[in-house]
Formats: sequence, C-alpha cells, structure tokens
Amino acid sequence: MTTNIISKRKVYLGIAAVIVAVAIGIIAVFGLRLGIDFTGGSLTEVSYTVAPEKAALEAIVLELGLDGSSVRASVDESGRDAFLIRTRDLSESERVNLSEAVTKMGAAGEVSRFTSIGPVIGQELRDKAGWAIGAVLLVIILYVAYAFAGIGTPVRSWTYGGVTILVLIHDILVPTAVMALLGVWLGAEIDVLFVMALLAVLGYSVNDTIVIFDRVREQLMANRTEHRVEREEAGIMMADITYTLNKPYAELVEAAVSQSMARSINTSVTTMVSLVALYFIGGDVTQTFALVLLAGVLAGTYSSLCIASPLVVAYAKWRGVDVNAAQLAPVTITK
Repeated sequence: MTTNIISKRKVYLGIAAVIVAVAIGIIAVFGLRLGIDFTGGSLTEVSYTVAPEKAALEAIVLELGLDGSSVRASVDESGRDAFLIRTRDLSESERVNLSEAVTKMGAAGEVSRFTSIGPVIGQELRDKAGWAIGAVLLVIILYVAYAFAGIGTPVRSWTYGGVTILVLIHDILVPTAVMALLGVWLGAEIDVLFVMALLAVLGYSVNDTIVIFDRVREQLMANRTEHRVEREEAGIMMADITYTLNKPYAELVEAAVSQSMARSINTSVTTMVSLVALYFIGGDVTQTFALVLLAGVLAGTYSSLCIASPLVVAYAKWRGVDVNAAQLAPVTITK
C-alpha cells in the first residue's frame, strides 16, 4: 500500500495542530469533573423500581444541608433506574439521614452502593496517577532512544524518543477532551478507571508508533553505505564509522509508513469493534471507559501514521538536512 503521507506532511501536521488546539480549548473551557477518587467525598447510589424526578431528589439533598452535592441519573447492576448522589465526606448520622430520605422518594427505594473516600486518600490517588503517567512516558523515551541507538542518520536516536512523547501528548489530549465533553453532557467524572484508560491508550499508541519507527530503522540500515576507519586513542582502539544513505530520507520514511499502513489500520479496526461491543453490551460503568478508549485508539492510529513519521522528517529538514536529496551528507559515529 503506497501513501503520500510524508510528501504531504504539512497537511497532516496541520490537521494534528488543529486537533490539539481544539482539544486544549475544550478542556480549558469546560474543565474536567474530578470524581471522589481524586477529590474525596461520598458517593451514594440509590435504586428504585419506579424512580422519582431528579429535581425532587436534588431538593431533598439540599434540605439536608449537603450543599455542593450533585445528582446524576444512572442504572444499577440489576438494570433498575438509579441515581448517583455525590456529596462531601459524610458522618455516620448524615449518611443514615440521607439514606432514609432518598429511599422514601420512589417505589422500592434502596441504597445499592455507598462509597466514601477521605480527602487525604483522594490527594494520594491523584498524585499516584500523575506519577504513573509520568513514569510511563519516561520509560518510553528511554526505551526508544536505546532501541534506535546507532542509527545516526540523519537524526539522533533521541529524536525518535522525543517525537514519540510529542505524539503521546496528542493521544492523551484527545480522550481527555472527550471526557470533558462527557462531563458536560452526561455528568461523567474522572476516576481511576479513566487513568487506566489513558495508560491503555499510551501503551497502544506507543506500540503502533514503535512498529513504524522500527520499519524506518530497517529502511535506513538496508539503504546505507558504511565505511569504518579504526584508530588508536590513548591505548584504546576506536572506530570512526561513516554512514551514507543511498536514497532520500523522506523516501525511506515513506516506504516504512507504507509497509505499516495495512497492519495499523487492521489492528485499530479490530480493537474498535471490540470497544463498540463493550459499549453496548457492557454495564454503565464500562460505557465511559469504552468511549475514552475509542477516542484514544482513533487518535493513536492517526498519530502513529500521520504525525510521528512526518514530524521526524520535518525535524530533519529543520536541522538543514535535504530530506529529498538522492544522497545525504555522510554522518560519522565514533565507537
């Protein structure tokens, strides 16, 4: 499958810039609704065979003096109509009063779930989530730099690691923006499950990107001329290895993307089919998880094919490399 992704890299990178700008704008305007996993507080799920009006339930919660609370319609595990009532951390007496008040509102009302997390634990979970994502990004950049060590033409191995991280930022912003919209439309809140979804997106996207970069490495190694000059320095034998590419760098990267296109698309479609099934068949809790993963898989597929490789070529050109030249200037590496 032949592509023109590298030759039209300005178009694809421009689309990526628009996507990132829109995602940042959505997050900045609407914000993110943090769940009690990160803020602390109590979450009460009350189920009914015949549910009352949401406004009536909100009025009861306010009468109990629980200001700043929120009520969201839901469905419990058995399929009955339910409401999720989020409040500050409740004392035992407040919890009992709330339970008694809301269960009387509808037919066969009962508290099907109650969760309470203190503010200290919420802060600890938030910190650990940030550290987890940061650690994943650091390990990725170190691994990519190590895996591509020794290529040297026409950009350093660290460049591939840096580009991978930039791509992953795009892949995180898109599902986060989707979560911000879900918070506005459906009252969805960010919890530990959302962090797990982001980590899954990071793993999926980086795997796809590394596969394509690995094809780039194969193209570079198969289309270069190596000249080795050994010398002794301070009693240690050193070797100056000069690499010269036999084909334009842009052409080699284009070939690598073309070789990976079918595999990336097939993998993404298969994954999305599974996530769509999870959304419709899974429970209420997994629906948001599936939507976030769907957005992440779409973003990761686009970034791997249309952002990562074009960005490497654009960076090489910015450094003064003639990426369309039939033969690049030699690059020397000392070992």
